[in-house]
Amino acid sequence: MGTDDGHRARQSGERPDMIRIGLGLVTAMVFLVAVPLTAQAPAPQPLTLPLECAGGDCPLLRGVPQTAGMRSGFVRLKPGESVGWHTTGSNEETLLILRGGGEARIEGQAARPFTAPKMVYIPPTTRHNVANTGREPLEYVYVVAPVRAP
Repeated sequence: MGTDDGHRARQSGERPDMIRIGLGLVTAMVFLVAVPLTAQAPAPQPLTLPLECAGGDCPLLRGVPQTAGMRSGFVRLKPGESVGWHTTGSNEETLLILRGGGEARIEGQAARPFTAPKMVYIPPTTRHNVANTGREPLEYVYVVAPVRAP
């Protein structure tokens, strides 16, 4: 810091050493913000997960840092149950029907019945519900993934 800067700081009541500390803190904060957070997170690793779930909806993959952005879970619905109306926002979703039967209910469209084994695709921003319309438990795995621009 030059003499003029120190002189101005003394005239305004600030101390030159406090100004240096403040500048140092600002520089450190800028550096921390500039370093990408992904560089600090470990890379996703291959996994093998059991498809066991004591409850009705059990997460399997929870997204970053476990994956590059994909999430998934195992769902078990009793006859007559549904997951409720929802959307996955700008993400797309796939349902892998493992056991039972039901309907994919898409807002504004006719219900889409399915029985295992089956795959159901739900596009981004689509309001939907999944219901068990059968007589046995409905079990499926959902996979939700971010959409990347082509």
